[in-house]
Amino acid sequence: MHKRLLVAMFVAFAAIGCNETNEKEAATANTEARPAAPVESKLDEKGTEQLMNVVTNYYELKDALVATDAAKTDVAANNLNVSVDSMNAYLKNDSANGATFVSLLDTISMSSKKIIAENDNTTEKKRVHFEKVSDMMFALLQKAALKNAGVYRQYCPMAFNDKGAYWLSNETEIRNPYFGKKMLECGEVTDSL
Repeated sequence: MHKRLLVAMFVAFAAIGCNETNEKEAATANTEARPAAPVESKLDEKGTEQLMNVVTNYYELKDALVATDAAKTDVAANNLNVSVDSMNAYLKNDSANGATFVSLLDTISMSSKKIIAENDNTTEKKRVHFEKVSDMMFALLQKAALKNAGVYRQYCPMAFNDKGAYWLSNETEIRNPYFGKKMLECGEVTDSL
């Protein structure tokens, strides 16, 4: 009798344990199945899409500098200019937000053009202008109140003879555009949007 009672209790506890495990697995599956929150900003849906195109082209420029590839840097800077021009054109019809972003976009455009104009196969001079692009990009994204975009602001204290400089990334892993392979992992995440 005692044996049967023990076996019955063991089976009951095992069933409860399995049920709890299944409930935990179901809860985890539900959490994993939930889509990430949508990217939001002060802009309407089309404006936010335009803004994210600018961000994507900025990442292309950053990655070209990480690779220390002058030709890819020029192509990426040109692509960034194209997306900035497209966003500027879109914002001309947005009376509520248009004027707010124009000066930042113009500065990004001018600095990107300076990157292209630098005849520098080492990308060192191009990186100087990239700092201005990075600072204006972050200001633009803050002014747009960008949320849920997975944008990470990163900082290297050793850039430009220990003056320090920021850049943006779509990942937390540090890939330093100011030093490239010389000091690829120098830096830290300081903010996120």
